[in-house]
Amino acid sequence: MTRRINIWESIDWFTVIIYLALVLMGWLNIYAVVYDENHSSIFDFTQRYGKQFVWILAAIFIGLVIMIIDSNFYTFFAYIFYGVSVLLLVSVLFVGKTVNAAKAWIEIGSFGLQPSEFVKFTAALALAKYINVTNFKIHQPKNLFFIGLILFFPAAIILLQNDTGSAVVYVAFFLVLFREGLSPWVLVIGFVSLILFFAALIADKISLVIFLTTLAYVMYYLLNMKWKPFVIGLSIFIGSLGIVYLVNMFIQKPYSFYYVYLIALAFATIIQIIIVITKRVKNTTMIIIFLFVTVAFTFTIDYVFYNVLGDHQQNRINELLGVSSDPLGAGYNVNQSKIAIGSGGFWGKGYLNGTQTKYNFVPEQSTDFIFCTVGEEWGFVGSTVVITLFLALLLRLIFLAERQRSVFSRVYGYCVASILFFHVSINVGMTLGIVPVIGIPLPFFSYGGSSLWAFTILLFIFIRLDSSRKELLA
Repeated sequence: MTRRINIWESIDWFTVIIYLALVLMGWLNIYAVVYDENHSSIFDFTQRYGKQFVWILAAIFIGLVIMIIDSNFYTFFAYIFYGVSVLLLVSVLFVGKTVNAAKAWIEIGSFGLQPSEFVKFTAALALAKYINVTNFKIHQPKNLFFIGLILFFPAAIILLQNDTGSAVVYVAFFLVLFREGLSPWVLVIGFVSLILFFAALIADKISLVIFLTTLAYVMYYLLNMKWKPFVIGLSIFIGSLGIVYLVNMFIQKPYSFYYVYLIALAFATIIQIIIVITKRVKNTTMIIIFLFVTVAFTFTIDYVFYNVLGDHQQNRINELLGVSSDPLGAGYNVNQSKIAIGSGGFWGKGYLNGTQTKYNFVPEQSTDFIFCTVGEEWGFVGSTVVITLFLALLLRLIFLAERQRSVFSRVYGYCVASILFFHVSINVGMTLGIVPVIGIPLPFFSYGGSSLWAFTILLFIFIRLDSSRKELLA
């Protein structure tokens, strides 16, 4: 049963005000980045700030249209929106324009449309509709398969466009799935995999394998809290290592300790499996699987790093990890960004007074690295205000998502919060040099019509869904 309400009275104006504040601040920063004394008017449509103003007006109009349309429209057409957006993604592979080595744009006259920006909200709608069924259980294989298809199919197409940053954003949806009942072990595995990835690039392989072996035995003891099985397991491994080491000493062409260790580990694992089968020791199977998977994973890192990632991505990761230093090459953007932010001090240099900005030391200042302009001209105080606004928006979205009466609205709300959280944390992290540079925009701040419109649609659909929540009677 439903009832009609006045949506304009039910709109969460707090969220709308934060949105408008962020858009306005972004526009002012774009003006500061590309300011030209010969084109000093902020409404000069030949300059980026003038064009951004037009896109802001269009975004506000789009937001109003979204609020006027019945909320059931988004539920009913969720799959259709998703299908159309994916077809647009595929078409980019054939008719797309290449910008900064990524073939991700469709030219429409003088305007460039980036479909990957819009698939984020259509994927969120499709995911919300799929989960919005009676007695939905996320751990069923069929559900996991279709959820994976909804999320990873567009991500795979975006990777083919050589737009890694936009593809990585889909990792954010795991936070939504966790809220809907996905095992927290998935997040733990993802976090451990990320640590292993970077550790395998920095540490010596044998040192890493020894660490993983030690960790496995510690986990084995902590899970059983018994000394006897722990000592037996450790003795089996030490004995295997000693035997293999002695055999290796007496052969004609001895292997390095690295291979000796791995062979001993394999023998010990086989013995442990036999013990598990005969004695049924608790938690042993899980520990063996953990050790096998993590060790195997470390061997795949080099292949992925050198054969899947591009040269520029390898250089950026090496620069981040300190494996190599190239302040005039791969590390130039981040190095100049940190200089710009650091030079702002506590209060900043003042609006339009950023020297790093004025002399174009930081590439992509109005798009991916726009936050460094905030740090330089507004200082620590201004940067804190911007981050606080984003944090307030994210917390508000989570609050709104939790008060929804429909599963569809709740899931979509968490999708919005997760996507924005990922974009903000990665973008700001890039400018500070604490995460690799993957080239994603700062929501509502970065220059560009596709980005602004896509984030506006993403947010305002949820504002519309929230405004109609009282139409559903308990």
